[in-house]
Amino acid sequence: MRLAIINDYKNLSRSANWGQLPDDIKIDVFCDILKDKNAIIERLQPYDIVIGGREETLFDREIVEALPNLKFAVTHGRRNPSYDLDAFRERGIPVCGTRTGFEMATVELTWALILSIAKNIPAEYAAVQQGEWGISLPMGLTGKTLGVLGVGQLGAGVAKVGRALDMNVIAWSQNLTQNRCDETGVKLVSREKLFKQSDFLTVHVVLSKRTRGMIGKAELESMKATAYIINTARGPIINETDLIAALKSRTIAGAGLDVFDQEPLPTEHPLRNLPNVLISPHLGGRTRENFIARYDDCVENVLGWLKQKPVRLLT
Repeated sequence: MRLAIINDYKNLSRSANWGQLPDDIKIDVFCDILKDKNAIIERLQPYDIVIGGREETLFDREIVEALPNLKFAVTHGRRNPSYDLDAFRERGIPVCGTRTGFEMATVELTWALILSIAKNIPAEYAAVQQGEWGISLPMGLTGKTLGVLGVGQLGAGVAKVGRALDMNVIAWSQNLTQNRCDETGVKLVSREKLFKQSDFLTVHVVLSKRTRGMIGKAELESMKATAYIINTARGPIINETDLIAALKSRTIAGAGLDVFDQEPLPTEHPLRNLPNVLISPHLGGRTRENFIARYDDCVENVLGWLKQKPVRLLT
């Protein structure tokens, strides 16, 4: 039996104890990331088990149906839109996920983006390298309004930091209750007020049919001209075309983005060159600690499948 670990671009899968698996399982590790479907299919055709990564791991219907030997697959995390789970189900191939790991890593990154924008860190650092000193007046956050779209674990974590900075923290999502707001110390407002009142609006809802494109032209135009939007959730929650237009026209002051419709972001993509956008390359959950924990879970996943007792089953 053959097992492929793909897209291990930091070569961290070695940290896990793969020696727990039976001796007759041959393991190959690939550290590059293939984007061409034909190349992906050619590489994976010999394998019975494939351990993937996150969204950079393309596993659509065409690929699933072209892998005759595939019997089991694993993805990092519990949700991965790049995996066509229906295609796996139709072939009777189980797919398992890993635990999400240290979710506060995304909270940390959210605040890295907010603070970098408020304190103008990228421009100040670039200016210092050019011999200048103090080119702007940073923004203070105390008393500003932090709008949180979605108050799950991540949204609540972001709100907690906002409260510690004496910000006015408001929140809304379709199913958000007053009890949840009381638990997390945020003020429940209407959808309209969330967009109109926020100085920083941070997105923490799950991507679904309901949330795809939920922030578009109307929502962006209702925000303050001095407001910033932060997205560390999933790119398609914000209509990218409308966001680019709003940033170019200065309908909003700017954005901090960690997620995009297409990843990696194409070299010539307009978001790369807008002066009022701070970009990180989907770093949200990408900590060394997270990757090590996830590969440990991958070993557990394979052992469970071999015993016909799969864990964290997604299909």
